[in-house]
Amino acid sequence: MKDLKLINLKSHDCHTLMQQLLPVAIRGVLPKEVRNTIIRLCYFFNSICSKIIDPSKLQQLQDEVVVTLCLLEKYFPPAFFDVMVHLTVHLPREIKFCGPVWLRWMYSMERYMKILKGYVRNRHRPEGCIIECYIAEEAVELCSEYLANARTIGVPKGIEERIESRSGFKVIPIDYKTLCEAHYYVLQNTTVVDPYMSKNEKWLQAEHKRSFSSWFKRKIEMELAHPENTISQQIRWLAHEPKWEVLSYSGYGIGGYYYNTRDHDSRSTTQNNGVMVEAESLHMSTAKDKNPIYANMLYYGVIEDIWELNYTQFKIPVFRCKWVNNKGGVKVDENGFTLVDLNKEGDPNDQFIFAS
Repeated sequence: MKDLKLINLKSHDCHTLMQQLLPVAIRGVLPKEVRNTIIRLCYFFNSICSKIIDPSKLQQLQDEVVVTLCLLEKYFPPAFFDVMVHLTVHLPREIKFCGPVWLRWMYSMERYMKILKGYVRNRHRPEGCIIECYIAEEAVELCSEYLANARTIGVPKGIEERIESRSGFKVIPIDYKTLCEAHYYVLQNTTVVDPYMSKNEKWLQAEHKRSFSSWFKRKIEMELAHPENTISQQIRWLAHEPKWEVLSYSGYGIGGYYYNTRDHDSRSTTQNNGVMVEAESLHMSTAKDKNPIYANMLYYGVIEDIWELNYTQFKIPVFRCKWVNNKGGVKVDENGFTLVDLNKEGDPNDQFIFAS
């Protein structure tokens, strides 16, 4: 990095850099025309290398790559063009006949060839070295699977073992208003509570969060008074509300992903506290609109706290987030990048989402 050079890159590394990092790296560096042309080429390769390709869009990709090559000829010198640049124009047609690119590329074979080359210790007998190391690796893998549940001594946990773990545990008391807000979110997004939500939709529009939790508790108590009730254990404990003291974490692993709070990541070079949620919300054209509509919308924010709500028989993890105002804090630039201004805070009343 001292010489501003990237060395020892494999073909797949260059491919990943071009598809994911290069469009971001050149956003404010090159002239607009040159920058947009290179980004068009990066988007083209990103499209053809996706896991799912719509056959009806192959002709559109074909037209786009032709225009992109014409723009490259416009802004780059003739020495830039060779047969490899020209071959990109045939890739959409090749996909049409042979299927997605990722089913046919050789990156996995190249990586495995590097592993086999690393087995060779005696260059006069490469085959024997490969066979001997391969058998030894198979034996080690068999032993590791047999001892999969054993605790290792002196060996740090890998990311696969930490992914369902928690860090920074502490018990904190929270105020009743915040607890009710978190509890309401759990009720609003729990499937077993949906029948009670739908029966009181108009009432909820007026009362909203203020008293649904208490109404739900009284409703369940009335139904439990009947000996032939069918109330599940989950609904019973949800109606009793969570305990006042919640378990707070600075890091939380769930669903194969690991999340941190913003305070935890402020002391780290890597950031893993951002969240994006697609949620249904009420939209009104004006403050006096009498016919609001529900529609899905993307919301961006950062994780402020990670809590586990204790319902005695089970615990529900939730994230308390600081959301960005979509009206002034989120915009899409001319190259398709979504720009988020974390300093423009949105509605502070809807803070919680499920940790999933």
